[in-house]
Amino acid sequence: MDTLRSSFTGALAPMPRGRVFAAYLQETRAECLRYLRSPSFLLPTLLFPAVFFVMFGVVLGGHGPAEAPRYLLASYSSFGVMAPGLFGFGMSLALERDNGLLTLKRALPMPPAAYLAGKMVMAMLMAALISTVLQALGLALAHVQLQVAQMLQLGLVCVLGAIPFCALGLLLGTLVKGHGAPAVVNLLYLPMAFLSGLWFPLQMLPPLVRAQAPLWPSYHLNALAQSALGFDTGSAWPHVLWLAVFTAGVLAIAVRRLRRYG
Repeated sequence: MDTLRSSFTGALAPMPRGRVFAAYLQETRAECLRYLRSPSFLLPTLLFPAVFFVMFGVVLGGHGPAEAPRYLLASYSSFGVMAPGLFGFGMSLALERDNGLLTLKRALPMPPAAYLAGKMVMAMLMAALISTVLQALGLALAHVQLQVAQMLQLGLVCVLGAIPFCALGLLLGTLVKGHGAPAVVNLLYLPMAFLSGLWFPLQMLPPLVRAQAPLWPSYHLNALAQSALGFDTGSAWPHVLWLAVFTAGVLAIAVRRLRRYG
């Protein structure tokens, strides 16, 4: 009986910090390798914003205002970093709920948050890669003049800006089934980008669209990206605060729903 009691107590003992860190690290590594080995996710996520920027910022940018390529670099950077969180988090979670992988993950002896942290780090790394590709295109093809500080600030905005969309993707992943997730995510992703002024400046859109633009997280992310490249968008703190509150609120709802599948 004493042996059984000691074994049971040992099973319930908290994991050492080294093993907890290793679990987070391994889950992040596995998540990143999974998407690196999935060209159907990796290539569209990278190429979609790059192609848009080449079309409008490089090919057509020379026929517009001198600052158009710089403006579009910021807006398509915002557009690009939305995808890893929405698709890599939301769509994959919905699929993993359906095929039983989420249930298996929750049964494994690892910290529950490691599963979510791995996906979030993957999305942030993808955002960094997208920002790097777009900045390289801006410098090489559109001849955008960027200071090192501006490049670093835009990269930081993109990496941290992926987090609100990870939270939104997490919520979507708890709401929709796997087979319907791609359509639902696209129905949110593309209209949200348009309504936030990421494809065209808000001044070119109808008054009704301009009035509702601040409701979208992509609008506030784009304001921070524009500010990073030298455009005057006012104080950054209201946009940061809005994104922080949005992330916390959406994440709280998503985690509550996710517990139902435990």
